[in-house]
Amino acid sequence: MNRVSPAAELERVTFRYPGSTDGLPVLDDVSLRIEADDYLGLVGPNGGGKTTLLKILLGLLVPGAGTVKVFGRPPAEVRTSIGYVPQHAEIDTSVPATVLDVVLVGRLSRSSWGVRFGSEHIEAGMGALSRTGVEDLAHRSIRELSGGQRQRVLIARALASETAILLLDEPTAGVDAPMEQSLHELLSRLNERLPIVVVSHDISFVSTHVKRVACLNRQLVCHPASEITTEMIADAYAGPAQLRYVQHADECPASYQDEEDQS
Repeated sequence: MNRVSPAAELERVTFRYPGSTDGLPVLDDVSLRIEADDYLGLVGPNGGGKTTLLKILLGLLVPGAGTVKVFGRPPAEVRTSIGYVPQHAEIDTSVPATVLDVVLVGRLSRSSWGVRFGSEHIEAGMGALSRTGVEDLAHRSIRELSGGQRQRVLIARALASETAILLLDEPTAGVDAPMEQSLHELLSRLNERLPIVVVSHDISFVSTHVKRVACLNRQLVCHPASEITTEMIADAYAGPAQLRYVQHADECPASYQDEEDQS
């Protein structure tokens, strides 16, 4: 399924939350096509609709106007094929669970025995851990892991349900620069097998690692990921680095936001 093109498509989607005080839609006439090999970065200001768009792709929200298809079907019909790592996702470390236990939660929708998992599910869980590079941690307590290791486990949990498209909302928030780089290398490898959409406020990451950039501030415009190099002087980075950013088109709804940020 993961090589069906397009993997997902939104056409003229409008969405507003009930009781909105300003009367403006969060998403206004948004169209987006996600190809089977896409690695799409989704950027824009807070409140611009990024998380709302992900929830519409997941089938958790239904637009007031427009159409949404994932692998040619309504999102709710293929939800088990959509992997999702939400923003600020946390693992309850007070629960005496192993890494594999946490990943197997991603198999619940495919298990006819509830929380009892047979060999098929164990194999799928171990496969997801292998794809994220933490297979050796399978029987470790989740409370023993570093922040970066936990994030890989959360990605493995999202992959465990035979995922064919992966959606991530700020996956590197709160991790240090070397771990952030490691996670981006992981996502690039995963993109060899499935399309990825990642929300990020880090313009330098988005324009460096992804193939396309979708700028969203109620309305949406896509760009190829343009790379323009300058020296990066932030002490938080380990060693020399390069800063890259998106060159916005004049009609892009996020272009004025960048101008404000630089002023």
